[in-house]
Amino acid sequence: MSELNNKAWVVSADMGYGHQRAVYPLKDIAEDGLITVGSSGAVSKSEQKLWKRLLNAYEFFSRAKGVPVIGPPLFSMLDTLQHIPSFYPMRNLSNTTFQVNLLESTIEKGLCRGMLEKISTKDLPLVTSFYASAVAADKKGFNKIYCIICDADINRVWVAKQPWESRIEYFAPCGKAAQRLRAYGVPESRIHLTGFPLPKELLGDENLSVLKKDLAQRLFYLDPQRKFWARHGMNVEHFLGKENCVFRNERKLTITYAIGGAGAQKEFGGKIAQSLKEKLRNGEVRLILVAGIRKEVYEYFKFVVSELDTENKNIKIIYSESLHDYFDQFNKVLHETDILWTKPSELSFYCALGIPIIMSPIIGSQEKFNRKWLREVQAALKQDKPEYTDQWLYDLLDRGTLAESAWDGFLKARKLGTYKIKQILKDGFLKKENHPVLR
Repeated sequence: MSELNNKAWVVSADMGYGHQRAVYPLKDIAEDGLITVGSSGAVSKSEQKLWKRLLNAYEFFSRAKGVPVIGPPLFSMLDTLQHIPSFYPMRNLSNTTFQVNLLESTIEKGLCRGMLEKISTKDLPLVTSFYASAVAADKKGFNKIYCIICDADINRVWVAKQPWESRIEYFAPCGKAAQRLRAYGVPESRIHLTGFPLPKELLGDENLSVLKKDLAQRLFYLDPQRKFWARHGMNVEHFLGKENCVFRNERKLTITYAIGGAGAQKEFGGKIAQSLKEKLRNGEVRLILVAGIRKEVYEYFKFVVSELDTENKNIKIIYSESLHDYFDQFNKVLHETDILWTKPSELSFYCALGIPIIMSPIIGSQEKFNRKWLREVQAALKQDKPEYTDQWLYDLLDRGTLAESAWDGFLKARKLGTYKIKQILKDGFLKKENHPVLR
């Protein structure tokens, strides 16, 4: 794309936060704003009903896992459709599946029809974080179709029935996802290892000017006994700049607990808050509870805060009726977040910001692979009992373990996905980067 025409159709889906979080950093190039399939005014009532049924089913089964007795069998029905085969032994997995055939049938019944009508009005690239949008555009004969992969591994449904004939190109967040695309039959030339698109306000620029400042301060809060700094201080100063590695000591250790789009696992937030009650009261720690756009979760967190019998200045709830306002609030608090506690969703890739992740239990097959990837890059730790957070979490802090995880995530995960995607849209190819951090 030329500098004078650097727009694209940017499309997501209202299926949890992952698809929409992935495209939000690209809002500045989105023609006519970010498009959410199924919720645009351009779709017919029949398509809106179809999307509503899909979303309701997704949220119902996602929350069902926590229901005693009947929950696990109900959830397994959804998980079967999302199932990702084991990675090894490496093999050809390009044959079509039930999920692929089901998607094609649903597209023929009208899924994504409104989106297709909208993007046909201008000849622009399509960038989507939802596989159905990409497959629908491919079947309709559109060119310049780009699909953002939102997890470390994916189901075969993300790839067209005949991948060797498809025009879809993929932006992979990590090497594992790229390998899986190849196994599904996608040619190497249509796989771009970009990294997950992260918010530019948390990066600063392509040299990571803001991220380097934020991370340097975070490493001090994560290492109160200075054990990590004793081992890695020279390395940190080399990559982050000596000028950033001066402790300002302007705030408190900050923990952010974020639930997913379906609203599951909110109870963990209550247990964390109760466990940290004395430390919150004494001003030793700050806790941010992220309700997203879920009103019922917001109300629950408000109840949790009211039960603490302590001043609210060290505990904050993030909630908004607007998804984009929620994303803005969330991105803002990440500047000073030292520990991100969440299930291994698309937020797994935020470890690239140098934020260690405490993983709550997985929901779904793709999160199992995200968890595996996080462990491979050593950027996350499994949560222990939330009701004893004040004990085990502070043991990890005193040992410098969380600082190690923050540093590993920063070094090993790709940070420049947003810039790399724009580069491919503009130039048609990805420039090779040899710098170990600037990728």
